[in-house]
Amino acid sequence: MNFFGQKEEKPAGPDPLFAATTEMEMYTHLFNKMASTCFDKCASRKHKENDLALGEMSCSDRCVSKYLESHEKVGIMLQKANEAQQQQQQNLSEMQTAMGR
Repeated sequence: MNFFGQKEEKPAGPDPLFAATTEMEMYTHLFNKMASTCFDKCASRKHKENDLALGEMSCSDRCVSKYLESHEKVGIMLQKANEAQQQQQQNLSEMQTAMGR
């Protein structure tokens, strides 16, 4: 029961807290992996200065841009595959219902 004495209804679908937590973990993993990969690829091992050199900054910008672009493309492909799988499952369910199961 809630504060007003009414029965609380659970929202249909996935738990919003679980979804938010999972999304945050995904973005944290993405950031850590991207930072590690781009640093290993672009940063000089000599570290003579506190700041990145111009070439290192350009490399880092390109690396991050490509990493995020590829992540977005993979996300779109996975979403399309998931939608196709859901449609296939729905068609199967309708076929089973039509056959009398």
